[in-house]
Amino acid sequence: MKTSGLNALRLTLAAAAACTLLAGPALAADKVKVGMLSTLSGPGAGLGVDIRDGFNLALKHSGGKFGGLPVEVIVADDQGKPDAARQTADRLVKQDQVDFMTGVVFSNVMLAVGKPIFDAKTFYISANAGPSQYAGAQCNPYFFSASYQNDNLHEAVGKTVQDKGFKKVALLAPNYPAGKDALAGFKRYFKGQIASETYTPLSQLDYGSELSKMRASGADAVYIFLPGGLGINFIKQFVGAGLSKDMTLFGPGFSADEDVIRAVGEPMLGMFNSSQWAHDMDNAANKRFVADFQKDYGRLPTLYAAQGYDAARLMDAAVRDVKGKLDDKDAVHKALKAAKFNSVRGAFKFNSNQFPIQDYYLRVITKDAQGRITNRTLGTVFKNHADAYVGECKMPAL
Repeated sequence: MKTSGLNALRLTLAAAAACTLLAGPALAADKVKVGMLSTLSGPGAGLGVDIRDGFNLALKHSGGKFGGLPVEVIVADDQGKPDAARQTADRLVKQDQVDFMTGVVFSNVMLAVGKPIFDAKTFYISANAGPSQYAGAQCNPYFFSASYQNDNLHEAVGKTVQDKGFKKVALLAPNYPAGKDALAGFKRYFKGQIASETYTPLSQLDYGSELSKMRASGADAVYIFLPGGLGINFIKQFVGAGLSKDMTLFGPGFSADEDVIRAVGEPMLGMFNSSQWAHDMDNAANKRFVADFQKDYGRLPTLYAAQGYDAARLMDAAVRDVKGKLDDKDAVHKALKAAKFNSVRGAFKFNSNQFPIQDYYLRVITKDAQGRITNRTLGTVFKNHADAYVGECKMPAL
């Protein structure tokens, strides 16, 4: 055979070998890399810390591994700033090449980081932010919510306020996507009169003018969505101004959870709020989570911590079910969608837009048998509740 023929044969065999490698089965990874991008500074820092701590507790419970593979968590502070978060997310998916992303607290940040994450074909497991855009027209196969859709907790309170017979309500929320979703959700189920509807800057901590507006409105109830430090400041000022004598205060769990209770104390007593989770839920996974969180961190967990815990458990289940073959995106997607893990909420399943279908509960802040000011679950507002945007989701292929 001539030399040119031998060269041609070698090239053909090399090409065939390359094709075989490309077509071969995905190999198991040697570890799992997670990008934990969350708000760890500023007024919302407590929320990001709780997500991180809940996630780390789940990782501890799984022996530091997901699906039997060691886990590396790369933690970064988004500072609550969309531009800074987008740059960091871009680095995490391109330079660090993480397998999963999680941790974002605020929806304006989530909307900013979505594109670089999805473009990199990296799965994002939300431990909090659930913007209506990603539930509806902008749904994406790489986005899974292990929390809720933004409107849901507010819908539960809207129904509660309606059912309790209140006629006139003053509304207050921050002026950002989740704030708009919040009040839209409340109004979807409350059919009485809206005495006032106010949106404030996300950084605002003094509510003097808003309280004066509420006092003048004649409202018999007030509904607020003010997470973290925003809620802490408002509730102190609301009670200090004497408005709690004439108006009943309602909020979602975000504005009445253990982080806010620890900071405000007695003035929180009697406040009603909603959540898809509570520390007194009676299931084995939740009892273990609550007991160990208190042991490790010295405080009761919030819904943020519970969501961080479930986000980690979902990743663990997916890595296990694909036997570590994280390059097989179709298989990972299928495993995430199946959600074969024990949630602290009990039953857990995804809708077609990859947001949960779940129960929502009414809670009230009271004193428990130990004398602690905390939340007690009163009952179920919604059973197997889906979000209002799923019909707009035409889920694209991977």
